[in-house]
Amino acid sequence: MTSTHVVVTDTADRPRGSDFALLTKELKTAGLLDRRRGYYLLRMTANALLLGTIAVAFALLGDSWWQVLTAAVLAVASTQLAFIGHDAGHRQIFRSHRNNDVVGHLHGSLTGISYQWWVAKHNRHHANPNHEDQDPDIEIHALAFSRAQAAEKRGLNSWITKHQAFLFFPLLTAEAAVLRISGLVALCRKELRNPWREAALQIVPLAAYLLAVFVVLSPLKAVVFIAVHQGLMGVYLGCSFAPNHKGMPIIAQGQRLDHLHKQVLTSRNVTGGRWVDALLGGLNHQIEHHLYPHMPRPNLRRAQPVVENFCLRHGIPYCKTTMIRSYAEVLRHLHDAGAPLRGKAR
Repeated sequence: MTSTHVVVTDTADRPRGSDFALLTKELKTAGLLDRRRGYYLLRMTANALLLGTIAVAFALLGDSWWQVLTAAVLAVASTQLAFIGHDAGHRQIFRSHRNNDVVGHLHGSLTGISYQWWVAKHNRHHANPNHEDQDPDIEIHALAFSRAQAAEKRGLNSWITKHQAFLFFPLLTAEAAVLRISGLVALCRKELRNPWREAALQIVPLAAYLLAVFVVLSPLKAVVFIAVHQGLMGVYLGCSFAPNHKGMPIIAQGQRLDHLHKQVLTSRNVTGGRWVDALLGGLNHQIEHHLYPHMPRPNLRRAQPVVENFCLRHGIPYCKTTMIRSYAEVLRHLHDAGAPLRGKAR
């Protein structure tokens, strides 16, 4: 079925607890919950080679406007590194928490995103996707994901929310910077464990990055390089996460759903083949990912038809659509959510 708004009904009193266990048994029997360390080794090797190539190209090009292309390629590489950090945060790569954390912290330092801060935030999202007052991904000052949220906006945030469908993609250019700053703010507020380690992981790579850019490039070119790199990385990250839940049902306060319904009804899959898997880091299989966050990325594609068939047999709406339609649905939803503010202006 293609993506539509689904009415979320209360399932607290429905005997659905065993459904998830049955689905898990199917997937486990098929080996889809097994780790895929070889896949991740190849993926990380490819990313390392790409980073090395970018570094060599940056050094050889020197103080040239061609470095704008280097910045664009670096934005793609940085986002692919972030996908690995995401998978490590979900324990997809190794069974050992320690080994996953080593990979996650390394990739967080390379992307400028605090791994420890992000994991805590992202785990809250996974526990309560699209849940009012509990999902941090729908608690954004400048955006509203429901008309009720829009009615609470004031000042500049109110103006942005009123036009949020048109401003959404331009706003994404700040996403990478916002994630980086959020980690630094958490560090300054002493919200992170091992603050000296966190400071080293965030500040040392940032200082090395800025030093390299301003030593090799003139001040103007350096600023443009950073803007292109961080801006395109933000757009790439935002375009990878936005289709997953935006425009899907929002769970109201006090509404109770079992794990299976909560994850399936609030998530949307994006179709399109293996190239979409590579482009979006497997996050296009959002339903399967939310049901089984620890399932390795390459197994999500194989799990998708199993999960869809299971939902069909059990009468659970399963939402999937193309990439273009998913963005269109996100923008329509944002436009509708901002309607109360546009009404006030008339």
